[in-house]
Amino acid sequence: MSRRNKWVLALMFLLGIAIFTYSLRDIKFSVLVSDFVHINFWWFGVAILCMVMYLGLEAWIVKVFISDRIQGFTFKDAIRIPMVEQLFNGITPFSSGGQPAQLIALMQTGVDAGKASSVLLMKFVVYQSMIVINFLFALVIGFNQIQDKLHALVWLVVFGFSIHLAVIVGLLMVMFWHAFTKKAVAVILKPVRWFIKAERFDRMEANINEKIDSFYAESVRISGQWKLMLRVFVITFFQLLFYYLIPYFIMLALGYTTANIVMVTCLHILIVMVISLFPIPGGSGGAEYSFEMIFKSYISSNSKLVLAMILWRLLTYYLGMLAGLVAMVVRPDKVVEEPNSGNE
Repeated sequence: MSRRNKWVLALMFLLGIAIFTYSLRDIKFSVLVSDFVHINFWWFGVAILCMVMYLGLEAWIVKVFISDRIQGFTFKDAIRIPMVEQLFNGITPFSSGGQPAQLIALMQTGVDAGKASSVLLMKFVVYQSMIVINFLFALVIGFNQIQDKLHALVWLVVFGFSIHLAVIVGLLMVMFWHAFTKKAVAVILKPVRWFIKAERFDRMEANINEKIDSFYAESVRISGQWKLMLRVFVITFFQLLFYYLIPYFIMLALGYTTANIVMVTCLHILIVMVISLFPIPGGSGGAEYSFEMIFKSYISSNSKLVLAMILWRLLTYYLGMLAGLVAMVVRPDKVVEEPNSGNE
């Protein structure tokens, strides 16, 4: 990690402490401690297991994609990728640092940069597709109940969905209308030339075109492997399901045993959609506010609501960053690629 990243990481932990402290301003510390001591730690353990499964299934997806092309890629190397991703997603605005960090982590194992980029792009496509599908599922299942709880957040949810959908549409255009997409991107980039130097613009344009070509080549290669893609889609579905279930098990741990598992899961899907819009790394501030606003009708006790938010945030955000720090110090195994290895 660079010195700048270390400073940002420290800042995000300090910001988290500040947000938790502010949330507890009207709650007696003794009441919070009492609520925590009396939680059902078995259910809380299930919530922790859900986060572990989320990371483990993403590692499995990485291994499925890499092993399709390269022999000798271990699960130890695979598990490092989502852990590193969690760390750099957590310290960069809009989670923009996750993809480059995963690329570097894969290259550290000896995977060629081009192949690693292609794998990460395909993984990203599947992940984004499942997010959009899950969001639509959440709306169909519980729209009537959800609209009463969203209030001012409804437009943020719609906007977040629009962005995710636009990303998927753009990626599908690259996959199926490659030439047209490159022309469209060239037209969109023209105004950018007015604001930056010609050399920098040329490098940026060349880099974008290279990524488009790389993604298109990978999509053509993998288009005939429908069994592989179906397998990855199924794994990703369960990966996200474990993640979305975390608030439900936290509520069970706090004694809210009558919580509707489908409705709570749908609400968490919407929270994740809202968080993606906040420019502060990890959606800090917006994530906590969204959770409290949406779940306050389910959790009547103010102290338990704040405790649920803190536990949820610790599991879904800070635990991932701590895991990423561990992954950074673990030496990866090395794969040695033969000149004609893989299924290219």
